[in-house]
Amino acid sequence: MDVSELLDHCVHCGLCLNACPTYRELGLEMDSPRGRIYQMVQVSSGAAAMTASYVEHIDLCLACRACESACPSGVQYGQLVESARAEIELGIRRPWYVRALRGFVFRRLLPSRRWLTWVGRGLSVYQRLRPRNGLFRGRLGEVESLAPQVQSPFFFRQYGKIFAAEGERRYRVAMLGGCIANISFARLNEATVRVLQKNGCEVSIPEAQTCCGALHVHAGVRDEARKLARRNIDALLPGGYDAIITNAAGCGSTLKEYGELLADDPDYAAKARQFSSRVKDITEFLASIDLVRPTKELAVTVTYQDSCHLAHGQKIRSAPRTLLRAIPGLTFREMPLSDHCCGSAGIYNVLHTDMSMALLSKKMENVEQTNAQVITTANPGCMLQLEAGVRRFGSAQRVAHVVELLDDAYCSKLPNERLRGS
Repeated sequence: MDVSELLDHCVHCGLCLNACPTYRELGLEMDSPRGRIYQMVQVSSGAAAMTASYVEHIDLCLACRACESACPSGVQYGQLVESARAEIELGIRRPWYVRALRGFVFRRLLPSRRWLTWVGRGLSVYQRLRPRNGLFRGRLGEVESLAPQVQSPFFFRQYGKIFAAEGERRYRVAMLGGCIANISFARLNEATVRVLQKNGCEVSIPEAQTCCGALHVHAGVRDEARKLARRNIDALLPGGYDAIITNAAGCGSTLKEYGELLADDPDYAAKARQFSSRVKDITEFLASIDLVRPTKELAVTVTYQDSCHLAHGQKIRSAPRTLLRAIPGLTFREMPLSDHCCGSAGIYNVLHTDMSMALLSKKMENVEQTNAQVITTANPGCMLQLEAGVRRFGSAQRVAHVVELLDDAYCSKLPNERLRGS
């Protein structure tokens, strides 16, 4: 559907206002979904120029898509803000150093296993040698405190392997390792493989897979996102898998929208739709099958933070909670306003740290009301943000992915155990 048609779906009723994190924080109409759509209409029609103010208001959006859940008219705001950012990417000229940094991150680093490995090794050395309170102060110190911790060995070493199901094979699945997750959430990826194996899945980690392109789409770099989408389709679709699994809600939302991203590509449009139909979030997949019941009791109190791109983007809310309630001994307590954005939003917490931390402080106030020992979520980006929240505002809670708690309850790993695949 044409963007102008999507813009026309908004009737400016205002029911989205209270769902929007930036509007709740700032109270400014121009930083609400309705206000941003009004600005998009003006720029799209030529009635207004693409000014610095317009770019600022669009950039300040977290793209959490909570407004989509609140909208009675079915406005596809996620597509609208991504389209607006793509127009900005083509319509303005950023300073040379910004262009250079964005070019390196989006076109060199994220799609490249080699670059990610080199950067990961460098970060690993730095994180081992840096002072306890970090090396930098001020703005750089804030960014440093939000940097993901490197986990060696990297998950890249599992690429190209196939891991056999425990017992009878019930499913053949492929798993996407992500990009940064391969160096910062390697243990989570390994836990995901083990949990899938425990549930009768033969798990393939295709060698030719690459970054899903989610960060590119959110930043308006759609040409590069399309290249990555084609590479992933070529790498995974011919395998005929029962499901293509991701443990990152932000990635899953984009993977499920490859059909829209490549809708105008005559060679890939149909394949993209087929690919997207097979993509499953790990919690979605496990909740849809006959789950092998965990055997170990976890005597902990747990609360759950809804990832925006799982709850609002993929409309998955019950699956993670179903899995948590299946763990023996676990006490589950609902978090107030659990689907309010934590402020992570990809690299938003780095670009707009003040707004991100304001949202995070409110999230941690809601966590404290549950008296939970463990905060769970289903997205690595949210995990990083919540870990920062525990350090700044929390009470030493553990932050874990839902799958990590399942892995604990399955007792599927031993100290220093390493995955072995064919």
